[in-house]
Amino acid sequence: MRALLRSKLHLATITEANPDYVGSITIDSSLLEAIDLWPGEKVLVVNQTTGVRLETYVIKGDAGSGAIEINGAAAHLVNPGEKVIIMGFELATKPIIPKVILLDADNRIERFLTEEASATVDMI
Repeated sequence: MRALLRSKLHLATITEANPDYVGSITIDSSLLEAIDLWPGEKVLVVNQTTGVRLETYVIKGDAGSGAIEINGAAAHLVNPGEKVIIMGFELATKPIIPKVILLDADNRIERFLTEEASATVDMI
């Protein structure tokens, strides 16, 4: 078994950082649906601005809100306005094609990058 990339929100903009909330990352539920992430699922968050990496779990945000909110202790590592990459992984015995979405500045889907991401799978 290998841990493979299954879901990726690329260049999401943090809309809020709340250190007083009990941990997690809140993500617009329409984005969760588009890349098949579940509430409660563990994700890796990479701060594109600073390079900081952290793991947390997903909370479902309001559909269409564009919310990407970092909560709890992680809010000390990521600030509103910073760009992040949010990734979910799957244990698999063979290559999988990940769902990858590039977001615009308002956290709306700019385009699906699945074709580009699957090119790396084809090379395996």
